[in-house]
Amino acid sequence: MLKQKPHDSHPSLDNLLLLVFEAVLEVVCVSLPGYVIARLGHFDAEKQKFLANLNVMLFTPCLIFTKLASQLNADKLIDLAVIPVIFIIQTFISYVVSVGVGKAFRLKKRPANFVTAMGVFGNSNSLPISLVISLSQTLKGLHWDRIKGDTDDEVAARGILYLLIFQQLGQLVRWSWGYHVLLAPKSRYEEYRDETIEEGRYTDEPPNGALIPELAESSTEDNHSENSYESDVYEPAGRTPVAGTSTASPTDSEDETGSTRKRLKKYNKGTGGVDGDTVKPAGEPDEILSFPRMRDLDDENIIGEVASYHGRTMLGIRRAVSSTKRRSVRLVKRAYKCLPRPMRVVMNGFGRVLLRVYSFVWEFMNPPLWAMLFAIVVASVPDLQRLFFKEGTFINNSVTRAVSQTGGVAVPLILVVLGANLARNTQNHESKDPEEEQIGTRLLIASLISRMLLPTLIMAPIIALFAKYFPVSIVDDPIFVVVCFLLTGAPSALQLAQICQINEVYEGVMSKILFQSYVIWILPSTLVLVMLALETVEWALQ
Repeated sequence: MLKQKPHDSHPSLDNLLLLVFEAVLEVVCVSLPGYVIARLGHFDAEKQKFLANLNVMLFTPCLIFTKLASQLNADKLIDLAVIPVIFIIQTFISYVVSVGVGKAFRLKKRPANFVTAMGVFGNSNSLPISLVISLSQTLKGLHWDRIKGDTDDEVAARGILYLLIFQQLGQLVRWSWGYHVLLAPKSRYEEYRDETIEEGRYTDEPPNGALIPELAESSTEDNHSENSYESDVYEPAGRTPVAGTSTASPTDSEDETGSTRKRLKKYNKGTGGVDGDTVKPAGEPDEILSFPRMRDLDDENIIGEVASYHGRTMLGIRRAVSSTKRRSVRLVKRAYKCLPRPMRVVMNGFGRVLLRVYSFVWEFMNPPLWAMLFAIVVASVPDLQRLFFKEGTFINNSVTRAVSQTGGVAVPLILVVLGANLARNTQNHESKDPEEEQIGTRLLIASLISRMLLPTLIMAPIIALFAKYFPVSIVDDPIFVVVCFLLTGAPSALQLAQICQINEVYEGVMSKILFQSYVIWILPSTLVLVMLALETVEWALQ
């Protein structure tokens, strides 16, 4: 249970306003350079996407591993089981609220689904992580009485852990239900089918000139088999063919190379002639054979020979691997046919299940999830945890320190990309959708209400009741209460802009939503959420 003294976790309103303003201003200061650089034209959408992907692939996994593996243990893993329960409750309430708002604004199915996506999928990554780190260093009273000697760094680490679990649960729902249903392209809706056919955006046939993937692959393989040796002949970049010559075979190339070497040999020996021509003494007006030019030609031929040999070697290796695969498949098929029919039926069923599990795992898993899984393994084995995080060990001084430094880049880079996204989203967007021009304002207001207002009003008493009367697991951790409140009223996720761009779903409205959420309403919204969280913590103490 929470056992701090009353008002220890609740500073005065003026002080709280200052602390929240400091936390938000820190986020703004880190995001501002990305905004400025993007407005100057040096940070376009492709570069933003590259850095965002780099962050997901490298820096964020390092941050996850260092924070989770150093803080987790077997008892905490059991306590974290309450997070999926709260996530389901939050998602259900946001869904019901957004559906009700869509009906209140008399929206059709497609715009109503858009409002639902804006209301259900909140930001659980860039902004909340930065705010949790900042608040853990500025607000007092967030230490957990269950942990002896709890520090600000441990409070921040636990907050990041909670956010990361919420984030991965949200990612799963966002890229499945959100991508394929709520933010589906216009062609998926029957009422827009005729319109998209007229616009040429709905067709089951491949584009003109495009090959069906299977035929293209077959054609490529046939061409490769017929011209394998010709394609392996190396032609140096920038080499200009001599007029009147044709593509030479490997034998011709060898003959030309041998002739060139003989001519060079005669020239270097000073015999006075190349192929019967007499070399003039230096200084005479007649042209003299250029020695550097001949060396360049010889180098190019040598490079061509080496590259051709390398190409033939690689082709031989590929053929050997392909032949081995075919032989292995034939052997497996023969062994399979020798089995009794009941055993083959069982193996077929088991193989299908295994293939589906394999496909699901590789489709669902991503670098942050792999990092989380590895962190759980390390945290579950005390010897491994000491090996990585005990001061003075070789692994700690080398590998762990390198991973920690790499992970330190994650949050600043997230915020820089956030600033660049806002710069792109504040630019003028010409709507190509007449429907968007008609209902754009209603979509904007409905989305803000569904995401940043009504869920907070409904979830606040639920979270307070959990903290007061159900002090199980991590529910009575003050930073967990703060995290829950921040997520209930967080702005819409930035990834929704990417999905809207891919599926061409109300892109102009999406840009306005992000600007309103992250620039206009973020400070008052964060202040209210933090105040509610601290009031809940104080009420749970009584």
